[in-house]
Amino acid sequence: MTARFCIETLASEHDRTGFSSGVEPLDKYFREQVSQDVRRRVTACYVAVEVATHRLAGYYTLAAGSIPLADVPEQLAKRLPRYRTVPVARLGRLAVHLDYRGQKLGGALLWDGMMRAIRSEVAVFALVVDAKDDQAAAFYRHHGFVEFGSLSHQLILPLTNRVIGVSK
Repeated sequence: MTARFCIETLASEHDRTGFSSGVEPLDKYFREQVSQDVRRRVTACYVAVEVATHRLAGYYTLAAGSIPLADVPEQLAKRLPRYRTVPVARLGRLAVHLDYRGQKLGGALLWDGMMRAIRSEVAVFALVVDAKDDQAAAFYRHHGFVEFGSLSHQLILPLTNRVIGVSK
């Protein structure tokens, strides 16, 4: 059995013109802005490609960042050094094409982002996301994220082997 999708780095040969997640700001960013952000090295973009048709089924962006230690939930912060900020990977955007909804592709994209952050040679403590609305926040909470900080829908997931079930 072969996989239905492969997740790879966005490239110029990927046709983004017909991508529609039903969320216009995410679609517009993907069609018009993401290439510039990648070129400027302010984000990386990964796409899910349907193997049989080569259609883009979804995407996410990932960038390095930091958050104030004071914003980290106490149960997570107690095992960290007392630096002012904590290094994180920031999941900037995640979207699935309307034609591929309900196939757990969003979870697969999220998992891929977590694994890329863990494998990175740049150390990061957690994956952070600013969910755009209640529905997106519920998606991230379902995958183990917890709210933190003073902004609504700001969520964090520590990237420890114990939390994600990876053994070394």
